[in-house]
Amino acid sequence: MRQRLILVLSLSALVMLGWTASADAQQRQGQRPPLEPQGVRGVLGGVEMTAADSAVKAIVDRLDFDSYKEILRGLTRFGDREQGTERNAQAIDWIEEQLQGWGYETGRIHYEYTPRGDSVAQPREEVYATLIGSTIPSEMYIIGAHMDGRGGGEAANDDGSGTALVMEIARVLAAEDINTARSVRFALWNNEETGLQGAGAYVEQRAPLQGIENPAGSGRYPEPKWLGMIQHDMMMWDHGNPVTFNQALDADVDIEFQLNSTMAVESAALALILLNANRMFATDYPAVMSNAMSNTDSRRFQDLVPSVSLRENRRLYETGNRANPHWHQPTDLFVTFSDADFRLGFNAAQTTLAAIAQLVEARITPVQ
Repeated sequence: MRQRLILVLSLSALVMLGWTASADAQQRQGQRPPLEPQGVRGVLGGVEMTAADSAVKAIVDRLDFDSYKEILRGLTRFGDREQGTERNAQAIDWIEEQLQGWGYETGRIHYEYTPRGDSVAQPREEVYATLIGSTIPSEMYIIGAHMDGRGGGEAANDDGSGTALVMEIARVLAAEDINTARSVRFALWNNEETGLQGAGAYVEQRAPLQGIENPAGSGRYPEPKWLGMIQHDMMMWDHGNPVTFNQALDADVDIEFQLNSTMAVESAALALILLNANRMFATDYPAVMSNAMSNTDSRRFQDLVPSVSLRENRRLYETGNRANPHWHQPTDLFVTFSDADFRLGFNAAQTTLAAIAQLVEARITPVQ
C-alpha cells in the first residue's frame, strides 16, 4: 500500500508542479491564472462529475461566503480572545450559542492550565458539538480550529478564520434535510497559543472513551471512534514573501501532515482526499500538500489517528519566516483583510466540507 500511495502522491506532485509553472508564467505577465467556470477542477483534465460527486456538490454549494464573513465578524467583537480572559470566556459562550441555535447539543471540556511563571493551576474550558451519524454513529471525523488568540488585536486570521470555517460547515450540516452515515464533531480548541493544552486535554480525557456505547444498548456513543482529525489554523493570508499588498497570484490552501508521525501514511492519504476535493469542488484557489505539519492542535492527534492541518501558508517555511506580518500583531483585525483574503478561507471551507461529505457519506434527503 505504501508504494501505491507514494506513486499517487508523486503523480499529484507532478500535476501541482505543472499548475505552478503555468501560474508563474502568467504571474510574470501580470495575469491571474484563469479559472474554469467550476473552479480549478480543470487541472484534472475536465473530469465529469458522477452522481455521487453531484450529491456532494449540492451540499458544498450551501456554504455561504457572506455567512462565513459574518461569523468571523462576530468572533472579532471579542478582541483577541486570549485564554484566561473574560473576552475568551464570552467568546466561548457565543460560539456555543451559535451551535445550539443551529440545533446542536454541545459539550465542554474542562481542564487546568498553569501559566508560565506561576505555580497555581487555573480552570479553562472549550466547547464542541456533534452531528450524529444515522447508520454508523459510533465512528466520527473531528473538524477543529482554535478559538483563542493573542496580540492585542482581534485575532481575525489567527484563528478567527479557522473557527469561522468550522462553524460555517457546522451551520450547513445542521440542515434538517442533510443526512450522514457517520458522525462529525466540531471542536473549537482553547489554549492553542500557550502550547496546545486544550487539544491535549481533549485527547487525554476523551481518547479512552472512543467507540464505547453508553449506556449499553442505548445506541449512543459519547465519544465515537476517531477516523480522522482535520485542523484549520490561519486561513486567509497568502501574500507571498516578500509580502505584497494583494493576495498572491499563486495563493493556495496548504494541506499539511507530519512525515515522522506514527500515522504518516494514513495522514497522507487523508491529505490526498482533501487535495482532490479541493480540485473538484473549490471555486477560486487550488490546494497543495506538505509533509511538515507543526505548531497546531492536530499535533496532539497525529500519532493516534490520521491528522492534517489546513493553512494559508506552510507553518515552518512561510508563516514561521514572516510571511504574515499580522501574525500575533494588533493589526490582525477584520478590516485588515480583503474579500480576496476572506475567499481563501472560504475555499478552504469548500475543500474540507467536500472531503468530509464524501467520508461520512453525507446526502440531501427529502424531509418526511
